[in-house]
Amino acid sequence: MTRRATRLSVVGPGRYKADMSQIDVSVVMPTHRREKEVVEAIRSALRQEGVRVEVIVLDDTAEGTAREAVEALGDARVRYLKQEVPSRGKPALVRNHGATLAQGRYLHFLDDDDMLADGALHAMVGALDARPDAGVAVGWVVPFSEDADWLQDKRTYFEWAAKVGASTPNSAWTVAHILFRGTLMVNSACMVRREHFAKLGGFDPNIPVYEDVDFYLRGIRHHGHVYVNRPILHYRVGKPSLMHNLGKDGTLVMESNAIIHSKYRRAHGELEYRALQLVLRALPFDVARRLPLRLPRAS
Repeated sequence: MTRRATRLSVVGPGRYKADMSQIDVSVVMPTHRREKEVVEAIRSALRQEGVRVEVIVLDDTAEGTAREAVEALGDARVRYLKQEVPSRGKPALVRNHGATLAQGRYLHFLDDDDMLADGALHAMVGALDARPDAGVAVGWVVPFSEDADWLQDKRTYFEWAAKVGASTPNSAWTVAHILFRGTLMVNSACMVRREHFAKLGGFDPNIPVYEDVDFYLRGIRHHGHVYVNRPILHYRVGKPSLMHNLGKDGTLVMESNAIIHSKYRRAHGELEYRALQLVLRALPFDVARRLPLRLPRAS
């Protein structure tokens, strides 16, 4: 795992009293100057029924701007921490630190401007509990926005992604689709087994954007996945979301994709990479995904 020499200070240590041995899901939530939105995100996690959760909020500002709002919730399941050395716009670093503090069987990384759908964590935990061979769970994304144009565009995209994801249970073809046709997930619509996180190396802070796509691509490639065919995440699009910024900066997107593809070739070989690329160019994906493709799993 890529680390940064960043120390964390716990604010109000006596307030965190949850029984850590009983945690199903650790919800790790970096935040940066979104005091109102982060409270909404936390509440969406605390509303989850049928699972035991802890919420680890990591404030990535030097001033600790979210402390008052988070502490005002007064819930023992919520732990607030302030990074003494902010990441300077590297959420991968913050998530990686949060994962080292987590005690749950599963990790869920919730962005501070998004919200979990009701029942989302129970559905994902149930899917992974039923599939011990799968390391990652992925589900629907439901966008919301005050920007009607952005909302319609992203709604169409995520409806397409949900249909492809639900109809492609084969993890090998899901990997191929992400590489050569388009991503099918966003960070907060996924869950990963905590035991796999360090082995995968965590999120890569050297990728300008799409570090979440890289992480879950690697997780699915090494450990397989299960698709949870229901809404998981209410995803904010348009200003002031990250998605809005991505849409305006094609250079960062291209640079990130180049890194992701280069890493895949180094990890799994040029032959596997080119074979997947060739099949997807030669065949419609609806035909290709019916082929009995299997890729070697991690031991």
